[in-house]
Amino acid sequence: MKLDFTRWLPAIAQDRRTALSIAGVAALGGLAFGPAAVAAPLTTAPHEGARAAIDLATGKSRESRPAESGLTMGSPTADVPAGKPSTEDLVPHGLEGAQSRVPLDDAQVANAKAIIAEAKRTGVGERGAVIGVATSLQESKLYNLGHLGAYNDHDSQGLFQQRPSSGWGTPEQITDPEYASRAFFEALKNVPGWRDLPLTAAAQTVQVSAYPYAYAQWEQQAADLVQQHW
Repeated sequence: MKLDFTRWLPAIAQDRRTALSIAGVAALGGLAFGPAAVAAPLTTAPHEGARAAIDLATGKSRESRPAESGLTMGSPTADVPAGKPSTEDLVPHGLEGAQSRVPLDDAQVANAKAIIAEAKRTGVGERGAVIGVATSLQESKLYNLGHLGAYNDHDSQGLFQQRPSSGWGTPEQITDPEYASRAFFEALKNVPGWRDLPLTAAAQTVQVSAYPYAYAQWEQQAADLVQQHW
């Protein structure tokens, strides 16, 4: 059965350039090993540790979740505003399976905007932005995470949990949202035919995650955020 990733982090990072450093936390779901060119096999569902990691990091539980609204959840709107990308542009291949959604604070929205801005600069467009935001939702819930101490996923850090040891950049670079997003998109552009791939396959080819199916569950929320902030 697909696990429900609906835990959330409170607003503990106001500056989107400041990485969060939280010791004693279970590893977050998904490992970003390096700018890969070949997808790893899709063999497993998201692991249990990711569900509890964020709550353990902050001491929060479901009972303390804020009210969910369209503003905090990135919910879809009935009409597409003029100049905004259409659903067909954002989700051209349809959704893969059940979708998850989390409420967002100002820090998370700012990081989503940073990813979207880099998608424009690097030329990957609306679809690339959706892949980037969905990947970050899975890897860090759109928080710019620093090193998690003894329980870190190897040396993974930042919005995409990229690893300095795998060539993504220095810790200072990968915890800069603009740099991290640009590195992700430049790797994505090296994936042959990435625009024609399902989101899971495109994200997994870049991230080489141990839990590749996890990315697909965030496609709708990512598309809603891109549509709102494009």
